[in-house]
Amino acid sequence: MSEETQNKQPPETREYPLDLLSVESLDIEAQGIAHRPDGKVVFIEGALPFELVTANVYRKKSTFEKAVVMAIHRESSQRVRPECPHFGMHTGACGGCKMQHLHVSAQVAVKQRVLEDNLWHIGKLKAENLLRPIEGPAWGYRYRARLSVRYVRKKGAVLVGFHERKSSYVADMRECHVLPPHVSDMLLPLRELIAGMDARESIPQIELACGDEVTAMVLRHMEPLSDSDLARLRGFAAANPGLQWWLQPGGLDTVKLLDDAVQELNYGLPEFGVVMPFKPTDFTQVNPHINQVLVSRALRLLDVQPHERVIDWFCGLGNFTLPLATRAKEVLGIEGSEVLVARSRENFERNKPASSARRVLSATTFVARNLFEMTPALLSKDGMADKWLVDPPREGAFELFKSLAALHQQLVTGVPCDDGVNQQSLVLGDWTPPKRIVYVSCNPATLARDAGVLLESGAYRCTAAGVVNMFPHTAHVESIAVFERA
Repeated sequence: MSEETQNKQPPETREYPLDLLSVESLDIEAQGIAHRPDGKVVFIEGALPFELVTANVYRKKSTFEKAVVMAIHRESSQRVRPECPHFGMHTGACGGCKMQHLHVSAQVAVKQRVLEDNLWHIGKLKAENLLRPIEGPAWGYRYRARLSVRYVRKKGAVLVGFHERKSSYVADMRECHVLPPHVSDMLLPLRELIAGMDARESIPQIELACGDEVTAMVLRHMEPLSDSDLARLRGFAAANPGLQWWLQPGGLDTVKLLDDAVQELNYGLPEFGVVMPFKPTDFTQVNPHINQVLVSRALRLLDVQPHERVIDWFCGLGNFTLPLATRAKEVLGIEGSEVLVARSRENFERNKPASSARRVLSATTFVARNLFEMTPALLSKDGMADKWLVDPPREGAFELFKSLAALHQQLVTGVPCDDGVNQQSLVLGDWTPPKRIVYVSCNPATLARDAGVLLESGAYRCTAAGVVNMFPHTAHVESIAVFERA
C-alpha cells in the first residue's frame, strides 16, 4: 500500500509500518522524541509532537538512537510549510534554522517549556508568575549574521551564506528569509562580486551588521586587496545605497571603514529618546524589533524610581544603561571590555543633553571589570544599589550572584565573610542587597543555575520569568526573570 493511499484512509483502519514511532515531545534542538517498545529513546530530526512517523536511524547508542524522519503517517496540526526553499533534512540543506516546519507560536511554547524545565531541574525553583512571551516579526529580523564565503574552484563559483546542516560546507543559498529582505536580495550579487575579485580564494567570511539606516559588511580578507578589488567593492556599495564596506585584514583591532562614511551606523530606542552608535564588530542584539520591546519590558519590571540608584551589570554599549539613566537618579554600568566601556561613555555623552523626547540623562558612571572574577569585597565596594539589571553572556553571572549570596549571609548571620582575595573579614557598614533584580539571559541553563544560588541563600524569590523569542525558527532561547528580596 502506498503512503498516499495510507494517508487517505481513516485513522482507525490505516495500516502502519511495524517500525512506526509515535512522537511525544520536542527537544530544544527541534528533534522529535519517541520511545521504542523497550523504552529506548529515539531523537528524530524533522518530526513533531503527536506525529506518527517512520525514521532512518543514523546513530545507535545503548540508551538512545538518533534518526531523520523518512515518512509522516499522521501529521501534526502545528506543522507548517517552511518559508525558505533551503530549509529541510536533505543533503545540502541550510543549517541556519531548525524550526521552520513548526508554527511560530508552537516554537515559543517549546522555548517556554525549556525555560521552565531548566529552572526546575537545575535551579530547583518555579517562577511565581509566567510572563507573557515577547514576540516580534518571524521573518527578516536577523540584523546581525556571520556569512561564510567559499570559492569552489571546480565550479568556478562563490558561495555566500550559512553552513549546511551538520556540515562545514557553505550552503548554496540564493535567498534567506530570516535576513532583512534587502540583504537577502544581495546574496546572489555578492557571490558574483566576490567571484570577480582577485582575492576570491582568500575571503572566508562577511560579518553583517544592520543599523536603522545603514548596512555594514565587514569583509575578512587574508591577503591585501588589489586596487581593482577595492574598486569593485566601491561599485557594489554605490549600487546598494546605505551599504558600508569595512575591511578586516587581521584581528578585530584591524577592522576599519573602506571609505569615510556619510551616515553613522546606529540603532534607536525611541521610547527613551536614545540613539546608540556602534561599530559592526560591537555586540548588539540580533533582533532590533525584539530589543526595543525587551528594554521596555525590563525597565517596567525593574520599576525604577527617580530617587533610586541602579547598577547595570554586563552593560555592553549601554543598551539598558542609557534607558535606565532616563528613569533613575544614578546609574553605574559595569562591563568586562575596556573597548565597550569606552564606547558606552561615548554613547552616554552623545545622548546626555535633553531632547524633545526626554530630560537630561542622570549621573552615569561606567567601569571596566572582569565580572567572572567577582568577589564579595569588589561587590561591596560598588556601593549600595536599589535595583540591579543583569544581562550576562552565555556563561551567566555565577560569581556575581555567589558574591551577593555571601554578603547576604553575612547580614543575616552576623558572621563576616572574607573578601575573596586576602581572606580578611569584610565590614559592610550600611551596605544592603538590591530590592529587585531583573536578569536578561541568553542561556536558560546558566540562568537557572544562577537563580538557584539566589534562592538557596534565602535572599530572593523568583517572582516572574518568561521567554523572549529573539531568534524565531532557531533553537536559541532568550529569557527574562525577576527576583525580589525575600
